Amino acid sequence: MSENRMEVSRAIAAEPAEVFAVLASPAGHVAIDASGMLMSADGPPVTAVGDRFDVEMDRDSIRDFDLGEYTVTVVIETFDQDREIAWTIDGSIQPPIGHYYGYRLEAIEGGTTVTSYYDWSEIHEAYAGVADAIFPVISETNLLATLGILARTVATGRPRPGAKRSN
Repeated sequence: MSENRMEVSRAIAAEPAEVFAVLASPAGHVAIDASGMLMSADGPPVTAVGDRFDVEMDRDSIRDFDLGEYTVTVVIETFDQDREIAWTIDGSIQPPIGHYYGYRLEAIEGGTTVTSYYDWSEIHEAYAGVADAIFPVISETNLLATLGILARTVATGRPRPGAKRSN
């Protein structure tokens, strides 16, 4: 990790295609969000760089800036089927801030290592003076919790690869 990027990983007992299907789905983003900011999204799964979908948001759960309910557009920046997906945000704040989120998937015995990342190292120069007050928007705990929800979503009842079970 750097001062402008977070990465966390978790082994999940599901094949990369199962995990990727959730990550490529607008509704999947909302279903696994641990921050509580994503309220709704719909539409078909994304299939390529440049695909877009709208997400209804509300920052009340993180209590940083009271923006009320608002809409952002997710813009896919990286799309490598069953391996990596990343996106940036476009919305009413212009120019777009330039931070991005993503997931890398690596097949392992018994499932997939999923790495979630959040990067604000290339924010637009217009926001350089306020970056320390704004970033990170979400915490490492949010990223880890989202991976936990993702695991629960795609691998219910299956033990995490490499995990020891205790009774």
